[in-house]
Amino acid sequence: MSAPADRLPDDLTLGPVRLQVADLSRSLEYYRGVLGFRLLGRSEVGARLGAQGDDTTLVELHERGGAGPVPRRGRLGLYHFAILLPDRAALGRFAAHLTRLGARAGASDHLVSEALYLTDPDGLGIEVYADRPRSTWRWAGGELEMRTDPLDLDAVVAAAAGEDWTGMPPGTRIGHLHLHVGAIDRAAAFYGDALGLEPTVRGYPGALFLAAGGYHHHLGVNTWAAEASAPAEGDARLLEWTIVVPALAAEAAARRVASAGYPAAREGDDWLLTDPWGTRLRVRPGSGLP
Repeated sequence: MSAPADRLPDDLTLGPVRLQVADLSRSLEYYRGVLGFRLLGRSEVGARLGAQGDDTTLVELHERGGAGPVPRRGRLGLYHFAILLPDRAALGRFAAHLTRLGARAGASDHLVSEALYLTDPDGLGIEVYADRPRSTWRWAGGELEMRTDPLDLDAVVAAAAGEDWTGMPPGTRIGHLHLHVGAIDRAAAFYGDALGLEPTVRGYPGALFLAAGGYHHHLGVNTWAAEASAPAEGDARLLEWTIVVPALAAEAAARRVASAGYPAAREGDDWLLTDPWGTRLRVRPGSGLP
């Protein structure tokens, strides 16, 4: 199935998430020891992280000494970035690992997925989740049914069949981003009308979910911190997130965004786009889904 000309294509994937943190060593201890990422490369002020046995960069950390942590009320920009595990058994292994560590995590059943929620040492939000089979997702009136129900954590852990967590398994990827925005209609105009993501869920109070290719969401936006300020240059924050689409689709999306009056700049083969609240999105030409 091909997407209309003003929509992002079905083979869209998400690329690396770049984060600014206050203390690189502290963050690496968390991202490796708690989350189970593998260090792919490190400099004095940055590091690249990926899954075990996989050289694909999923998260980039950039140190800015003294960066201010995210306040409890949140900031415009990142609500959480979401790490998609390949199956429920992996989520079960991760859940048991968190229990052994005594790490605190939230948990939800969204019908289309099962999720655990954490915050890193700078207060940046993280979701680790596994999808349910698409054949079980329910659509009605062009909208996908999603809820926030209690997670049956015992059943999730049981899916691990007693196997130990050995880190993020091969096949792990960035599944979606969720952003705090100032207004849903403006976010829909930027991420939907201009960029080309398709709304999938409109029924959540103060939130909108969008995707390509019939996925439940590659992006969530909400106004739950609409009165908060945007992060300052020196704060812990999301520096940018990335979508990967074929070259022609990348250029068409950037042209739509620019034509709608939003910032769009070329950087090598990539396009850098900026939403109305200063969140930066990199659109990278690539081969699409594996």
